[in-house]
Amino acid sequence: MIIVAGEALIDLVPAGPATDDELPALLPRRGGGPYNTAVALARLGSPAAFCSRLSTDHFGEALLRALTADGVDTSLVQRGPEPTTLAVAHIGEGGSATYTFHAEGTADRLFRLPAGLPPAARAISFGTCSLVLEPGAGAYEELMRRASGNGLFTALDPNIRPGLIPDADAYRARFRSWLPHTTVLKLSEEDAAWLAESTDLEAAVDEWLASGPYAVVLTRGGAGLTVRTRDGVEVSVPGTETDVVDTIGAGDTVNAALLHRLDHHGALTGTPALDADQWRDVLAFAARAAALTCSRAGAQPPYASELEGPIPR
Repeated sequence: MIIVAGEALIDLVPAGPATDDELPALLPRRGGGPYNTAVALARLGSPAAFCSRLSTDHFGEALLRALTADGVDTSLVQRGPEPTTLAVAHIGEGGSATYTFHAEGTADRLFRLPAGLPPAARAISFGTCSLVLEPGAGAYEELMRRASGNGLFTALDPNIRPGLIPDADAYRARFRSWLPHTTVLKLSEEDAAWLAESTDLEAAVDEWLASGPYAVVLTRGGAGLTVRTRDGVEVSVPGTETDVVDTIGAGDTVNAALLHRLDHHGALTGTPALDADQWRDVLAFAARAAALTCSRAGAQPPYASELEGPIPR
């Protein structure tokens, strides 16, 4: 079982373009990076569980129903009466999305450290808002340290949202403290530059690898993905061409696809080791899955059967 720990929320996505006189109508869509990752894992065929805290409001009920419908194990989901976090999406040129969050006093911020994880757990994934917003962030951080100490494969996608980070320097220091407990670090080039406070990403990746992770995967939008490992492997693959509707959920699909395909190669261990050809296969699989997500509106990760057909373009 692969566990995904972190927030679930409702994305409010524009139904159409804004005009000079009126704001666009907003459509509610289920989302949150970890939530999307758990759904994507299940759709790809991996046994997945979601570890979070959901509201008992109607949004929380909808989030829970959808997890169950896709076959995600929800036994680690906590519940609370506080409202569901809302994220208002702003779609820019090329389909890129930025967000404004409404997260004060919401249910997922009150996540508590669970007593334990299921014996079937072999890997756990963390990221996004859940590692920023207290008091839940401290509980997720402790879960990461505990899981790593027990030998689980740990994946981390910081997925930086600067508007949620009150003290950038403190967050960067906290990020560095997670690296000894991380097996694979995945992040976009933009997030890497923000964390490193530099455009010299090669030096940043060297520094991060020296701090603990086995591998660092950089996503480069339509240009594809690159991985570097402690073993000296470096592989890049191009992006898969598609007609981009928006990029919502693309990075989350990459997270799931990496985990799913690493499992295919037997690499979900605390000390994985893959050669260049295996990594090329993993990255190409993730690029193809992300392209499918980008070809449709909102975070709609693909099912395994869709990866066998043509990519919309």
